[in-house]
Amino acid sequence: MYDTTNVFWKILEGDIPCTPIYETDHIFVFPDIAPKRKIHLLCIPKGKYTDFSDFTKNATKDEIQGFWKGVQDVIRSHNLEDQGYRIISNMGSQGGQEVPHFHIHILAGEPVGPLVA
Repeated sequence: MYDTTNVFWKILEGDIPCTPIYETDHIFVFPDIAPKRKIHLLCIPKGKYTDFSDFTKNATKDEIQGFWKGVQDVIRSHNLEDQGYRIISNMGSQGGQEVPHFHIHILAGEPVGPLVA
């Protein structure tokens, strides 16, 4: 069950102020408040999806396509294709998910290091 008290839903509802980097009907992108690299963006769908599995099972085709198109638009607009970047999605407690709303991190702007330290 989706928890509407999570921080990302509150951002989408306008209850927590946030400066968007990119926004469409299906995606909202903003800088992480505790960046791990020079560029650290969070991409969240505008629907109520708890994690990657929930999103891929229950989102509409338009939501899924719109979300991933938005991710690609952000990557291109930040000129990340040539220098490289990492996309991360954490799922569940063992995967390190902290907010129960599906989201991905885009890390770039400097070497991101090994996949797992």
